[in-house]
Amino acid sequence: MSGPAGFGRERLLLDVLAVLVPVVVVLLSETDQAWALPAALVACAGLVLRHRCPLLSLLLCLPGLVGGLAWAPTCVALFRLGRAWSNTWRLLCWALLAASSAFLPVAVQQWRLLSAASLTMAAVTALVCAGVPTAMGTLLATRAQLTASLDRLRAATESELLAKEGAARAEERSRIAREIHDAVGHHVTLIAVEAAALHASSEQAEVRASATRVRELAKEALGEMRSTLGLAADQWDSTSARAIPELVARARRSGIRVTLSDECSQAVQLSPGVSRAVYRVVQEALTNVSKHAPGAAVVVELTGDDELLRVVVRNGAPVLGARAGVLGDAPDVGCGGSGLAGLSERVRMLGGTLDAVPSDEGFELRAEIPLSPAA
Repeated sequence: MSGPAGFGRERLLLDVLAVLVPVVVVLLSETDQAWALPAALVACAGLVLRHRCPLLSLLLCLPGLVGGLAWAPTCVALFRLGRAWSNTWRLLCWALLAASSAFLPVAVQQWRLLSAASLTMAAVTALVCAGVPTAMGTLLATRAQLTASLDRLRAATESELLAKEGAARAEERSRIAREIHDAVGHHVTLIAVEAAALHASSEQAEVRASATRVRELAKEALGEMRSTLGLAADQWDSTSARAIPELVARARRSGIRVTLSDECSQAVQLSPGVSRAVYRVVQEALTNVSKHAPGAAVVVELTGDDELLRVVVRNGAPVLGARAGVLGDAPDVGCGGSGLAGLSERVRMLGGTLDAVPSDEGFELRAEIPLSPAA
């Protein structure tokens, strides 16, 4: 038998045997005193109470001990008393009382017929019969306590090891983040400095405007990298839904005709994952418009309710002769449409959907993201 059900059946069987075996032993015993057998049977019946009140069970055995027939139930009661109590002196006193209840009637009735050696042997026998089950119960209780203590110690040790491993991983991630920041941040800063120098040295307005955009994009890239690596000094996240108006404004400065209709993203409390996903959807759409549909009119709509946030970016047909530009430095943007693939995976992990389909004369990117996504 295994498992909780098997353990329960084994315990029930042991409880039944702990009562039936003393009953059989008592019935097979003989005595000259008529009242000894009923007293011993009462002691056996009292074993049913040994789990709830082991002391009462032992007290019911004392009359049977005086009659000389209740040693079997008394051993069971003393064993249970040793399991239940942890006070050694109290257990010793009750064991001595049980031994005295069995020895003194014999010593009083037979002291003239028995020698000193026989009386001594009878006393030792009574002490052993009372002390052994009490000691066994105490030892088993102590073993159970030690096992529980070892289990707690093992669990605490495992928790400490897991905490140390987590701290080591966090420290390693922090070290890698600092190295990435130092290496990439250095070059991005140089790009911003070179763009500023180009802006200051050039006399052409278009070159100066391009240099300004490059410098702004370099600064934004450095800020996004710091935010991603957890090294940002403030709480403002440049890739959150709150930064969408600035993203749209920057798109207008780069030449994209874009209109923003935001009905809910600024009013509701978005989780960090949802907020960044909304920003990336708009950023990816505007980047694709800048690359593949220069001059097209773009409409960005953010609507929703208490459960769902909808992001729709719709652009018209490209304008012939318009210059294609580059907006943003989203790492998702790459060759072969990997930007939309990565963005779709990000939205799907939040429990939402992302659809990119042709519209009447252009293209439409539609995302639906739950405000409380399931893990």
